[in-house]
This record gives sequence, structure tokens and C-alpha cells, in this order.
Amino acid sequence: MIEIRLSVGYDEYENGERMTTLIENLAASPDAEKLSILTIGDWGQAYENSPDSFLDTLVQHRDSFPLLRKIFIGDMDSEECEVSWINQTNLSPLLVAFPKLQSLTIKGSTDLSLDPLEHENLQELIIICGGLPQEVIHQITNAKLPELQKLELYLGVDDYGFSGSVEDVLPMLQSGLFPKLKYLGLKDSEIQDEIAIAIADVPILDQLETLDLSYGTLSDTGSEALIASERIKKLQHLNLSYHYMSESMVKRWQDSGMSVDVSDQQVEEDEWRYPFLTE
Repeated sequence: MIEIRLSVGYDEYENGERMTTLIENLAASPDAEKLSILTIGDWGQAYENSPDSFLDTLVQHRDSFPLLRKIFIGDMDSEECEVSWINQTNLSPLLVAFPKLQSLTIKGSTDLSLDPLEHENLQELIIICGGLPQEVIHQITNAKLPELQKLELYLGVDDYGFSGSVEDVLPMLQSGLFPKLKYLGLKDSEIQDEIAIAIADVPILDQLETLDLSYGTLSDTGSEALIASERIKKLQHLNLSYHYMSESMVKRWQDSGMSVDVSDQQVEEDEWRYPFLTE
């Protein structure tokens, strides 16, 4: 089994190279039948073009990739395309085309949709973005993913696409929605305190091994709810890295006896707090 990354740089795109051709060439190569991980980087001016330009080609060649288990759509650094500029599309056809897929990672949320979000074998769903639209949050809440073990969502900020509220996030915390979930990441949020307070004592914590509330604007306000929770204390690991907690609160966590990451302490700028990833 092998891993392959496909990308079309700016100059390559200007010279006529297209992601569709790269996928067709891969499908015709000896590597196709051994491919287990496919990473799609820049597909050529992703700030203007969506994956629609190549998605149909990938779906059409699905039988060429019998061992494909992991797909990453949008693996770009900021020099290639800022995360908030990456155009996406409805990626649910990938889930239909690859019924044995186990992991889907998506970067960018402009025009992103996962409708319908149904898959019998998907174990991992990761969405990295500067702002997760309310519609996508609702699609995840209504998903049918019985094997999902890891859900990692960068919620982001209103200025770059986050259009929900803690009330939209709450339905994802209901028991039974994802019965095999072990890792839950609700991170990179401008409402990290509200999320921390909302999640501090929900029953879904009883099934989790790891809760990830990192990269957001967590302060002592949200942290107080977490550190007082008996359910939080039963987690195998709690990730609170990149935060705005005080020194005294950090010390309380360090003395708690829990496996908790409180690294990368931030300082407010003129009373403003910013998540790690936005633009």
C-alpha cells in the first residue's frame, strides 16, 4: 500500500496542467491498485476553482483504486492559498464512490457541503478551516456514520465563515449520534469558552478518550467549567493548547493529575482574543 500526493502549482496551471490529467495518469499507472492514501493539494488556483474541476474524474476512476482508504482534499499551505480562500464543493460523492473509505480530511470551507453525510465505514472526519458554516454543522449533526471514531472540526470565526452558535454545536454532543466516537475536537473557535461550558458535563464524555478544545480563545471562564467536571477527569487526554488562560489556571491544570496539554499560552491584544487559524 502506498501514499501519493497530487498538486498543481501556479506555474504548472498557467502552463496548462490540470488535476484531472494527474488523476487520469495515476489511475492508469501500476501504483493505482496499491494506493491507500491520496492527498490532493492545490488543484490550480483553488481561490477561484473548486474541486468540481476534478471530482467527477476521481469518482469515475474509483474502480482503479481498490485499496484507497484515506483522502485529503485541500492540502495547501498559506503560500499556495489561504485556508479561507480555498473553494470547496459538495464532497459527498466521494463517500458514495469509495464505500471502504476510512478517513476524510478537508481543508477549506467556502461552498463546502457534505449532503448527504452517510457512510458505513468512515472512521475519521477532519475539517480544517477558518470558519465552519452552520449548514455543514447541521449536516454533521444529521450524519449517519456508525463507525466514526474521530471527529475534528475547526470552527473558526464569523469573519471567515463560521455562521453558527453554541446552540448549533450542542446537538453534536448528544449520546448515540456517533456510538464509536473516541476523539472529539471542537477547536479553533472564537466561542471556545461557550463550547467548554456546554460540553463540560454532557454524557458523550463518558465514551470519549480524548477531548480537543485547542487552538481557540479559551480563558479561565470556560476552563473553570472543565476543571470542575467529574466527567472531564475521566478522559485519557484533554488538549487545551493555544489558550488564553491565566498562569494560576494553568498551574491548577498542571497540578490536577490529568493528562492535559496547556502549552502555548497566548496574551490578549487590546482585550481581543484570536483563534490559531482564521484567514
